[in-house]
Amino acid sequence: MKEIIWLGRGGQGAFTAAKLLGAAYTLDNEKYALAFPSFGPERRGAPVKAFTKLNSKPVADRSQTEKADYIVILDDTLYTEDIKNFLKDNGKILVNSKSEIENTKTFDAEKIASEFRLPTVNTVMFGLLVGISEIISPENAVRAVKEYMPQKIQERNINAFLKAVEEVTE
Repeated sequence: MKEIIWLGRGGQGAFTAAKLLGAAYTLDNEKYALAFPSFGPERRGAPVKAFTKLNSKPVADRSQTEKADYIVILDDTLYTEDIKNFLKDNGKILVNSKSEIENTKTFDAEKIASEFRLPTVNTVMFGLLVGISEIISPENAVRAVKEYMPQKIQERNINAFLKAVEEVTE
């Protein structure tokens, strides 16, 4: 089973990104996903964790991920050294940051998001994860965005997603 932890703040779309990944993964036959959030007081800006579990058989385990294949951090203020303890042996941490952070892959997702007039970086970080991990195809991700996001924001999110994939696969 592949497990992904998403860290963000309320309103940044971490749970939306988790759901998009799960939806895209299940577009292939005989693939199953579960995406769910974990958060404290529900308010904009509060820390939010979301989880995506991907498998070739139905996923029934709703417990928080203890060891992830990937940790995707939408806000670099949520990064701490302790996060490494939640990675599997060959796991990777992806961080939206303008600064380098040791033992992580950092990206200026804000730059891509602003280019497409997006208020959040969730689909950009989703694209970076897809480009690095190849867990799903970019085509399935685009299909998921079209099926689960409102039509008026689909094009900008798809273009930002594709630019992010391109950035890490060049």
